[in-house]
Formats: sequence, C-alpha cells, structure tokens
Amino acid sequence: MNMVTLTIDGIQVTVPSNYTILEAAREAHITIPTLCYLKDINQIGACRICLVEVAGARGLMASCVTQVGEGMEVKTNTEKLRKARKLNLELLLSDHNRECTSCVRSENCEFQKLCREYGVEDYPYDGAKAPAELDDFSPSIIRDNSKCIKCRRCVAVCTNVQKIGAIGAIGRGFKSKIACAFDKSLADSPCVNCGQCITACPVGALREKSSIDEVWMAINDPDKYVVVQPAPAVRASIGEEFGMPMGTPTTGKLAAALKRLGFDKVFDTDFGADMTIMEEGTELIARLNDKDAVLPMITSCSPGWVKYCETFFPDFIPNLSSCKSPHEMLGAAVKSYFAEKNNIDPAKIFVVSVMPCTAKKFEAKRPELSNNGLADVDCVLTVRELARMIKQAGINYAELPDEDFDDLLGESTGAGVIFGATGGVMEAALRTVYEKVTGKTLEKVDFEAVRGTEGIKEAEIDLDGKKIRVAVAHGTGNAKKLLESVRSGEKSYEFIEVMGCPGGCVTGGGQPIVSSSDLMVKDVKALRAKALYTEDANKPLRKSHENVQLQKLYAEYLGEPGGHKAHELLHTHYEQRPMFK
Repeated sequence: MNMVTLTIDGIQVTVPSNYTILEAAREAHITIPTLCYLKDINQIGACRICLVEVAGARGLMASCVTQVGEGMEVKTNTEKLRKARKLNLELLLSDHNRECTSCVRSENCEFQKLCREYGVEDYPYDGAKAPAELDDFSPSIIRDNSKCIKCRRCVAVCTNVQKIGAIGAIGRGFKSKIACAFDKSLADSPCVNCGQCITACPVGALREKSSIDEVWMAINDPDKYVVVQPAPAVRASIGEEFGMPMGTPTTGKLAAALKRLGFDKVFDTDFGADMTIMEEGTELIARLNDKDAVLPMITSCSPGWVKYCETFFPDFIPNLSSCKSPHEMLGAAVKSYFAEKNNIDPAKIFVVSVMPCTAKKFEAKRPELSNNGLADVDCVLTVRELARMIKQAGINYAELPDEDFDDLLGESTGAGVIFGATGGVMEAALRTVYEKVTGKTLEKVDFEAVRGTEGIKEAEIDLDGKKIRVAVAHGTGNAKKLLESVRSGEKSYEFIEVMGCPGGCVTGGGQPIVSSSDLMVKDVKALRAKALYTEDANKPLRKSHENVQLQKLYAEYLGEPGGHKAHELLHTHYEQRPMFK
C-alpha cells in the first residue's frame, strides 16, 4: 500500500494514501469535531463541522471527504476554523427544536455537546422554522423532524447498510426534509423496525416508542402479576449506561436491578433461547431427514429480519423456521406452564421483555404470537428504557451485588447466552444438533467458523459423516446478498442464520447509543460479543439440551420437542407484507 507523509498541526504523520485528513488526524492523536460523519457509513461533508485549513487550498476543506496528499500541511485549530464551526452550529440551531431538557438525548446528544464546546450561547439567526412533524404511528420508532439536522446518517445506514431505503431526503432548499417515500409514515413504509436509524442519529430526531409508563403502571397494579425477562445481549451492554467499560458483562447486577424495580418474577430470556434450540434443532433434523422438506432452513429469532423476509423476499417464507423467538417462547411458557404451576390466572400475568431491539416492540404486537387470546409478551423495553427506569428508581447499578434469576424459568446454558452475537444461534443449534444426530458427546463445543463480524460466514459441518453446509449473515444488507446467491443457485446450504442488525443483537437498535467519535476507535460488535462468549465459556453447562429446568418443562408439560403441545405453544407462521400500505 502506498504511504504518504503530511503535517497536521505541526505533527508529522505517515498514513496510507487512501486515508482522509480526518483519519490521518486520528493517527496523530488529534480530534477533529464531526457531526454528519459516521465511520464506514456516512462520509458526505454536509455539516461542515469537520472543516480544516490546508495550505495552498482555496477555502476551508471538509476533512472527512478530503484525501491526504504527500507533503500536505493541515491546520485543525485556528481562530478562523473555530468561528466557522460555531457559525455552522448556530445556523443548524436556527431551525432546530431547542427543548433540550426534555429531549430523550439530552446529555447524550452530539449536537448539544458541540454547541457547549464551541460556546454557542444565543441564537443570532433565529427565524422561520420548517413545520414540526411528528410521526408516531410505528409501534417501534418515533420520528420528530423538528429535531432533525439533516445530517443523513439515518438515511445512510438504512440505505447503504441495511439496503432498505425506508427514509430519504425529499423536497428542496429550506423545504427539504428527511421522510419516507410519498411522505408516508414509517408504519406504512418498508421499515422493518430494526432501529439502526436511531443509533445512527446524533440528536433526538429518532427514538424508540417508550413503554416506561406502561411498565410502571403494571408494576403498581395490585391485580397484575408482572414477570420480566432480559435478552442475552442486554447483560453485555447495559453497564455502559452507568459508566462501566464497554464489553463488561453484568448478569448478576441485571437480575438484582430488576428485582429492586418491583417485578414479581425475574426470569431470563436465555432460558427461552435454550428452548428455541430444542425446537429449532428438532425442526432442522426433521427437515434434513425429509427429502421433500424445504431447505435451507433459516432462523426466525430476529423480528427485523423476519419482517424483511416477509416484505422483500416472500419466496423464502417457507424456509423460515416456524419457531417463535426466545422471548416469545418464554412468554408463552410463563402464561401456561408457570401459571398452572402457581395457580395464577394467565389473564392477570403481564410479561415484560427487555430487549436490545426496537423491532421486538413490533413483534410483540403480532397477532400470530399469542395463545388463547393472550399475547405471549405484553410489553417490550429497550436497554435504554430499562436504564432510565433504574435511574428513576435511584438504584446504583454499578454497586449492586450479583443476584440470580428466579427458579423454574431462569436457568440457562452457555448456548443460550451467545444468541446475542452474530453466529450465536447457529453455534448453539449445532452443539445440540450434533449430539442429537450422532448420539455422541461433542467434546469441543466452540464452532469458531461461525464466529466473528464478517458480513457473511460459511462453514461445512461434519455430523459424524453427514455433512451440512451452513451460512451466517448479519444486517439485512448482507442477508439480501446471501439470499440472492441462494435464489440464483450460486450458493447452496442446509441451514442459515440471519440477524437483522449488523453484528447481531449486541448492536441492536435498542442498545446504548455510541457516539460517532467512539465508533471511530472502538469495535462495538466485538467488545460486546466478547462479553457473551466469556459468559458462555464460564457456564457449567454449554449445550441447550443440558438445561435441567428445561428438561423438567418438557417432561412435565410440553412433551417431546416438536411435539403437538410444543408446536401449539412455541411455533408460529408468517405472511407476505406489502412494501407500502
């Protein structure tokens, strides 16, 4: 690779010739402020906050889109630059909803932070404002254009990464705005509710539809028996909301905090993940043994992916596993098995799921995910929402002693916890399927070939002489590429895992917001996934079928995996969806 040497603020630095000035500055440990920039996703130089002076150039240059050159002399901190950045911030503020104290992103807003740093104290360009528009029809995501700064980070992640394009820029000049095609609501667009737009947004223009008040109301209702369950990926990320280092697993503190909030029972979605493997593994084995079965079988744990399949690839609906997702399975078990064991009226049970995913809010409202007229899950909180509740309750999360989840539906194996990382569902399934097919004990349970953050991973698994081809994709953009290769006949597999979000649940749309500056230097996917794999490695049991409480559930209530009662309670169906309503 060709290297070039340039000088930035008097510091000489040698970097690859394809670097931008912004990237080169990072190598020299110099921070250039950004707003519209998002590493590997949005590099358009639109906000004009990352401006620099380059010797010999006419005018100021946007460092995020200006390539380095041999001998280039760059200045990043001059009076002219500081004034230009402040001016641009003031102009952006002229058409911005400035109700910062009540904004969900207050104190975690990149725009607010820059305004403080550059001493923006008044609004010299206050004038006409674009009409405020609030789109709150989606079950998962709220769009508030009064806070939008038109940085297009949301557009870039939706179009370039997820390959959906549910939102984009429409209109011209002062009337331009970010919206859906035909100015429709997100609820009527191809949006799959993944929430990647929320985590990309630097301000509060996009946020999840909050369920906090509904959950507090349920907890305080003496007629309701409120059960909570956190997803595997929650324990790998929620500590960040309380100042703990990224990638710190906090399972015991999570259970302790949920108990202190007043929930009647604190179960673990990891148990539901183990249950999913029992059902999904059984389904895969049945398909492999049936010459007329539809293959490849594709996982159905990710609701964003499922809706994407229903909307963009309906011909693959028969390939989807009929299994409900882990939290829906656990919710169904709570309102049947647990209710019967404890003589509780299922209609009085209120199940709350804490998820790293905004699409789970949409999923919980699907009529297919219910039994006897009762939804399996009544309410979904994101990790961010749970963190707000913990703070409202005055709980010092970082100082909590570790506690265990409640018995009956709280035990889990290492296979259940890795569901939160891309490749985790595949690996968990293979651990069980191998032993069920071969009748042998799997000595090495780590399937390294399906781990990692590569967009699409492939492997061939030897089930004691019977070989199956598997693939893993994360993010709907990678899913599109993989499915098109299968559809064309270029690729052939027996089993595919797809997660709707890049990196899987660890970087879901409901996870703690990570600033663009941190994204430049931290591998969020890898750090959070490492927390899950560490917990897996430390578990005494690492295969789903070894879960003792799960074995008891099947023996006492469900019967055989894939049997009539299990299918009635734990499986579902899907439907083709129009792109626009």
